[in-house]
Order: sequence, then structure tokens, then C-alpha cells
Amino acid sequence: MASFFSDFGLMWYLEELNKKEFVKFKEFLKQEVLQLGLKQVSWTEVKKASRQDLASLLLKHYEEKPAWDMTFRFFQKINRKDLIERAKREIDGCPKLYRAHMKTKMTHDSSRAFTISIQNFLKEKFTEDDYDCFENLFQSKGTESKPQVVFLSGGAGVGKTLMLKRLMLAWIESPVFLHKFSYIFYFCCREVKQLKTASLAELISREWPGPSAPIEEILSKPEKLLFIIDSLEGMECDLFKWESELCDNCTEKQPVNVLLSSLLRRKMLPESSLLISATPESFEKMENRIEYTHVKIIKGLKERNIKMSFHRLFQDRNRAHEAFSLVRENEQLFTVCQVPVLCWMVATCLKEEIEKGRDPVSICRCTTSLYTTHIFNLFIPQNAHSPSKKSQDQLQGLCSLAAEGMWTDTFVFGEEALRRNGIMDSDIPILLDIGMLINIRESEKSYIFLHPSVQEVCAAIFYLLKSHVDHPSQEVKSIEKLMFAFLKKVKVQWIFFGSFIFGLLHESEQKKLEAFFGHQLSQEIKRQLYQCLETISGNEELQEQIDGMKLFYCLFEMDDDTFLVEAMNCMEQINFVAKDYSDVIVAAHCLKHCFTLKKLSFSTQNVLSGAQEHSYMSLTM
Repeated sequence: MASFFSDFGLMWYLEELNKKEFVKFKEFLKQEVLQLGLKQVSWTEVKKASRQDLASLLLKHYEEKPAWDMTFRFFQKINRKDLIERAKREIDGCPKLYRAHMKTKMTHDSSRAFTISIQNFLKEKFTEDDYDCFENLFQSKGTESKPQVVFLSGGAGVGKTLMLKRLMLAWIESPVFLHKFSYIFYFCCREVKQLKTASLAELISREWPGPSAPIEEILSKPEKLLFIIDSLEGMECDLFKWESELCDNCTEKQPVNVLLSSLLRRKMLPESSLLISATPESFEKMENRIEYTHVKIIKGLKERNIKMSFHRLFQDRNRAHEAFSLVRENEQLFTVCQVPVLCWMVATCLKEEIEKGRDPVSICRCTTSLYTTHIFNLFIPQNAHSPSKKSQDQLQGLCSLAAEGMWTDTFVFGEEALRRNGIMDSDIPILLDIGMLINIRESEKSYIFLHPSVQEVCAAIFYLLKSHVDHPSQEVKSIEKLMFAFLKKVKVQWIFFGSFIFGLLHESEQKKLEAFFGHQLSQEIKRQLYQCLETISGNEELQEQIDGMKLFYCLFEMDDDTFLVEAMNCMEQINFVAKDYSDVIVAAHCLKHCFTLKKLSFSTQNVLSGAQEHSYMSLTM
């Protein structure tokens, strides 16, 4: 019982008393103080105290068990036996056990720790602003109290998972949400997807500290449950299913996409609350399919945080300033650095280049160049000039794995998938050690790339090394199908895939690839891309389907004016959305080379101000 008082707080129970009951509680406390001759608490303090103040007074002046016993006696006298029973269940029961287990798991599990460890952020103390932020996520509008469905929208790796885990810790360690949620369950879609089929009861039991979770008790009050659904883009959850396909039975096994759809569409446990994280692309795809209460945008690191990260890594003030200035001058790289793990990657890569006496300006030419430089550096020993045959094979295996993952919407890989793509069991410790792969659960042999964009660039490299027909998986399609799927945004998870393909065709990137793999690359891809442009040219229906911003980034990464002019003059109409200043720069660079354009339609978001500004314009030439 000792930890129950501090862990769960008396305030929640005092809040359950109405005004008349609360006054009686104070009167019983006054009598107790007088009868026992206790001087610790003055009646003046008690009389003026709010519920929160009174809880603090009792905690301050009494030991936990006596204070709790006294509270039980007073609840008995005012005929609130229900609160006594509830408190006793909490003391001995499941919520406390679950919270203690989750605290241990979250604060000691380092299986997903990156070079910048998430554990360091999780151990930071919570401020009042943190608590207010978390509480405000679930504030009902008006006086009506109803289940909340909240979206966190932000790019991959920008900090959504970190915020969700800190929210869970706040719930575990303090009174935040205690009056609202008895249980919070965290489901990561990329991990859940591996199960193929499951019931909600099974997902809950996976995180339970004992052999079986008390499902009946947990589900008895669905309004006291919060389900966190993280990385929804990793599920490809079909929200367009017919109502008849959805399920309302929490113990019935279903394909996991049906199970999550049933939760999201409010067929299953509609009284519960949901907190969903997704990339902006995934959110746009499903925002009209889910009835949500509000959205919070997660933007990632601010400029001062990025600058501070460079100074921490470099230590040499001048070199840190030099490297940060290069990034700040490149709007695309600066945007990449808003993601914490990618900020570390960029800074580390620049640091190594400067220490080796190389010119860091050249690798800041485009985003693709920085990614490839970082990856090749990982596979080439510090004092070596070229990689070993084993390193070449390991990277080629990773590129094959990455390509399979892009086409099958897979971002978590088991050992069987690694072996199928030529990665041996003996290779795994090396790939973990250099940071190309991350083990997501120490108890399970499941792996992810350092960041989804690293998987994308590896998948792009595959296409320069081999044809899709040489891949062990038939799911991997041709470069033409890849480009049209990318440009038409058929797969919302593909953020950089197509633009990395174009970026790798730059002369400097071709030389790096040839030097690493030791053979000349085929120029077949460039011809295939020309064929894609010819297909687009004159096809009005296809041009309407193409996302102009995706095309702009492809051509910008390639940095070939001749190809750019040819590509842009295949377009008679272009539609695009510029979401930030980086998009505007890239779009302007490409549009100035377009002379055949007849119709231009575009909208902007968050470009002219920090507010959620939207503007739309359509021009006919």
C-alpha cells in the first residue's frame, strides 16, 4: 500500500465527492484531529483547502498507510463504499501492476536506442507545461464529455513516438490522466503488422506483465481506456472496408488491418479514446475517413536545437559553425535535420568528412549525396580507402532487402527476410554495430533501418546495381512502375524513393557508387526514365494524376539542367502543394525551365507565416 498513495494520489478520489460530501469529509477530519489531539493539521488550513490542497496536506502531515486508513473510515461514514472498493482494487489490483511494469519497460529498454538515445529524452523531468500539453490533448469542447480521437501528424522520425512515450510516462508517474484513463495501451503498427491476425485481447495481453491479462475487467469500462496507435502509415490500414467487414468483438481473431480499422472506425469500443500518430501523407489520405476531434502538428527540432546538436557533436566551435552554416544554407538539408536521428546522421557525416580533410561543400550539393556519403563511410574502415568484399555484399544485401520492403510496405524485417536477400546471420551483429539496422525488440529478432529514408535510399541504390527481375521477390517491380507509383503518390509511405533514384544518376554519385562496388554501372535507368517522360508527354489524363511536387524534387536532386528542361517541357499542366519554404524553392527552380505549360494549379501551406495558412491558385496560360 505504501506506494499506492503517492503513485495514484488521493486527489482523484476526493474529486469524486460532491460538494456536500466534501464538506462532511472535512468535518470528520476536524473531529479526528480534535479527538486524537493531533496538531499537524490546522482547521483553518483544512477549511480553506481545495480537493488538491487537502490531498497535499494529508500527504505532507501523515504517513501514507495511516492517511489512507483514515480516508477509508471517512468514506464509510459518508456512505461512499464504492470509492473504498475501487481504491482497494487499485491498491492490490491490475492498473497498478500494469503501470509498474510499463515504467520498468520504458525506462530500461534500450533496444531501440539510437546514437542519440531516446532514453535520455525519456528521463528528462516533466514540467507543468508538459502536463498541460498532455492534458489539453484530451480536453472536450464545451461541457460535453465524449471519447477523444486525436491525431499527431509529423514526418517520420520527427518525434511523434517520443512524445507518445513521454505521455505514457507522465500517466504512469503522476496524476495526469488518472481521473480519465485507467489503462493506456500502446500499439506500434509496424510491429503489430507482423502478427498477421490477432484479437484486441491478444494485443493487450502482449504488454501485460503476467501470463494472462484480466481482459474482462479491463474492458468493463471502455470509457476509461486510451489506445495509442503509433505509425499508422506502417499498417496500410484499409479504412475503406464495408461496415459489415468490421468487428466489434474484442476477443475474436481478425486480420490486424481489420482489427485496427474496427477501432479507428469506432465499431469496436466506441466509448474508448484514441491517440493516433501518422505522417502528413497518411493523415491526408485518411482524414476524411476518421471522425477525429483535433490534430496536433509535430514539427521536430527548431533551429537552435539543430545548432546545439552540431556543437555537442563537434566540440570544436569553429568546425561546428562551419558545418551548421553549410546545412543552414541548404533548405532541403535543413529540413532533414529537423528529424533528431537524421540531424545526428548529417552532423556525423560532415564531421567525418572534415576530419578526413575533404571538402564538406561537395556532399551538401543535394540530399542524396549526404545519405550515400554517410552510408559508404559506415562500410569503409577508418584507415581504409575502399570497402572489403564482405562489406560490398552486406550493403548489396541491405539494398535488396530495402527494395523488397518498399514494394511490400514492410519496415520491420525478420531473419528470414534478411537471409532471402543475402544477409547472413553472421552479418547482423556488424550491421547493428555500425547502425544501419536497429533491433526493435531485444526479445524478438526483428530489425528496422536507422530511419525510413535510409531504407528508401538503399532501395534506390538497388535499382542502379541490378534489374528488378534479378530480385528474389516477385513483388519488386520495374523502374517504370516505381516512378509512376511515386509520382502519382500511389504509396503514401514513399517520401524520397523516386527522388533518390534521380539523385543517384548525378555524375558524382555514379562515381561514388562505382568506386564502392568496384564496377561500372549500367546507364539503362536513364533511358528508362526518358521513356517515363515520353509516356507523360501529351497524356493529359496522366499529367492530372502526377503530383508536381514529387516531380520537382526528382529533378532537383538530379541536378542536370538538360534533363530538367526535357522533363519540364513534357508537361502542359502541373498540380502541386507547397507545404514549406523548401518546397517553394524547389518548385521555383523547376518551373523557370518550363516553356510548354498551359495550366498551373498550386496551393501553399505554412509558407508565408507560422500559422496554418492555406492559399490556392489556378492559372491557365
